[in-house]
Amino acid sequence: MVGSCATRNAALQKKGSLMERTANGVSIQSALSAEDSLRYDYFFLESVRQENAGHYAAAYDLLQHALKINPYAAEAYFAESVYLSELKQDSLALNHLEKAAALNPDNSYYIERVAQYYTNAKDYAKAIESFENLYARNRDREDVLEILLRLYQQQKDYDKMLSTINRIEQIEGESEGIILSKMQVYELKGDKKSAFGVLKKLSDAHPSDLNYKVMMGNWLMQNKREKEAYQIFSAALKEEPDNAYVQSSMADYYQAMGQDSLANQMKVQMLLSPKTSSESRITLLQQAVRDNQQQGGDSTKILRLFQRVMAAHPKDADVAGLNAAYMSLKKMPQDSVLKAYQHVIDIAPDNAAARFQLIQAEWAKKNWDKVIDLSKPALEYNPEEMAFYYFLGVAYYQKNNADMALNTFQKGVSEINSQSDPNIVSDFYGFMGDILHQKGRADEAYAAYDSCLQWKVDNVECLNNYAYFLSQENRELQKAEQMSYKTVQAEPRNSTFLDTYAWILFRQGRYAEAKIYADQAVLNDTDSVQSGVVLEHAGDIHAKLGDMAAALDFWKKALRAGGVDNQAILERKIKLKKYIK
Repeated sequence: MVGSCATRNAALQKKGSLMERTANGVSIQSALSAEDSLRYDYFFLESVRQENAGHYAAAYDLLQHALKINPYAAEAYFAESVYLSELKQDSLALNHLEKAAALNPDNSYYIERVAQYYTNAKDYAKAIESFENLYARNRDREDVLEILLRLYQQQKDYDKMLSTINRIEQIEGESEGIILSKMQVYELKGDKKSAFGVLKKLSDAHPSDLNYKVMMGNWLMQNKREKEAYQIFSAALKEEPDNAYVQSSMADYYQAMGQDSLANQMKVQMLLSPKTSSESRITLLQQAVRDNQQQGGDSTKILRLFQRVMAAHPKDADVAGLNAAYMSLKKMPQDSVLKAYQHVIDIAPDNAAARFQLIQAEWAKKNWDKVIDLSKPALEYNPEEMAFYYFLGVAYYQKNNADMALNTFQKGVSEINSQSDPNIVSDFYGFMGDILHQKGRADEAYAAYDSCLQWKVDNVECLNNYAYFLSQENRELQKAEQMSYKTVQAEPRNSTFLDTYAWILFRQGRYAEAKIYADQAVLNDTDSVQSGVVLEHAGDIHAKLGDMAAALDFWKKALRAGGVDNQAILERKIKLKKYIK
């Protein structure tokens, strides 16, 4: 109901001329006493005020009371029709709309709403009558003529469609669009002679424009008049041999006549022509690929065609990109495919898709230097692409260049917007948190982790690291436990996650529970060299439970594995046979 306020207020603004109307020859103004006029105005305006305040039931009651005082008030009928429509009382709503339009026939807004109501009810005959009435009062309303054109088409009244197009032409003047619309109506009517006549008139009016002649040739082809079409296409080709539209139409002619060899020659001519747009070249090449697939899929033919087209258009990055994608699809040797993608970015260094393919290939080989070399220029050419900040930041991180990694992720964060991929943004903040913690900037690290989890609440790597670092500082252990438990639920055989959860339980003094998860962490640590940290934690937990034999075994294994936080303390634990903080 809220949306109807503006509609009803618009109706209120149209009220002025109502009191000058007559009903059955009697002036409404004179039919109402001065007191009743004031009473009507009060109740109607109070209805509007109540509606604007959101009191719709009261507003509706006031409207009904106003109509009892003045049963000839168009604006009140209109306002009540909106309520009736909301109440799904469509027939009553239409009745009130019709009354409003009849009482105030000069109000175009009422007439238009009636016409729209008929259209929605699919009563096209009455809709046409109403829109014609509306247009008669608003001769500048071209949009009404467009609606009438569609309604007449719905009724298949082609003569009226032509008449309506002529009326549009009187407003707009003659144009290609109007002439083609007439042609289409004649086609619908089955009047081929008139349809061709309209098209020929357009062509004759523009003798220097080959496009209209070709359009006429295409019409002839569609209507099985191939010889005439061929004459037009041949004459047009002599006049402009490199006209892509003419070439395309001639190729279609050859194809339709079963002259595939000539059709292919024409298509190749189009592909090599400097006047063919890049978009058209791509369309032709894609069609060539589809045709080749249907004929058995000899990829060597397509690859030769690509080479010819790229030689003719060495700066067309779209063609080069399609060539590389085709080579990848056909599983050509990776070196050849990567060379093709490299060729693309040599032509168009801002081609993100080709650069992405190259980076992914180097990423799989963990060639971090190459990833860096490929990603750095991308930040200049495609600064809005978050993925390139990710590739570059992680590559620096893998190279142990924490400062450059952090700087890259921070730049990437500045490009975040509502369309950004939550997974990538979350990872950005997760890496930032890890790096900041390495640098001893714990509070900033935790703020980054919080941002990470805002973008992706189930980022398990972040949840694990955040929880573990909190436990190391012996702070917010309940929060740490909740985060860590989510990771164990998500990946119940992840040794690192199990170890973190066990260690948090250990910090809380829940040693028996901690032992369950610590043993699982050791059991699931299947690397050739087990984690020294996981083994040391298991030893600490067993020591607290009084199982010193098991504790010593775990500590000794941890010492051999290496990578522990403090080797000196671990050696003292073994020597003293006791847990030491």
